[in-house]
Amino acid sequence: MAVKPVPDGYHTVTPYLAILNAAAAIDFYKQAFGAVEAMRVDAPGGKVGHAELRIGDSAVMLADECPDMGFRSPQTLGGPGMTLMLYVDDVDAWFARALAAGAKTLRPLQDQFYGDRSGTLEDPFGHVWTLATHIEDLSLEEITERAAKFMPQG
Repeated sequence: MAVKPVPDGYHTVTPYLAILNAAAAIDFYKQAFGAVEAMRVDAPGGKVGHAELRIGDSAVMLADECPDMGFRSPQTLGGPGMTLMLYVDDVDAWFARALAAGAKTLRPLQDQFYGDRSGTLEDPFGHVWTLATHIEDLSLEEITERAAKFMPQG
């Protein structure tokens, strides 16, 4: 049987996070987002060389930063180079859980013009997560019309 180019349980795109203190981050993601640790490869000096977590139906890979390889954390860079979007069944409960685990609010929860209830958090390791529950199906026309009311003109 041929090897699958995308392994079972993975999607075509998988985030890979560079982190200072990846072991602590794994514990945080378990507490805040219900992550399940699928794999961990330790590196010298108590570092995590590679780890894989499952959050819902998605994989998130992470490791301690390795500046020699150009793999730098948000703390080293002075901010994240990307954000993560996490769709959940009850965004209010998940947001509260993440705050209780040590995240800080960057944008509070609110119903958005595009049909999601969402808010944005920064985790203790500098990564930014937007948590959302989809609450309303809208056409592109409806979203565009609503966006015009929320976006600054000029």
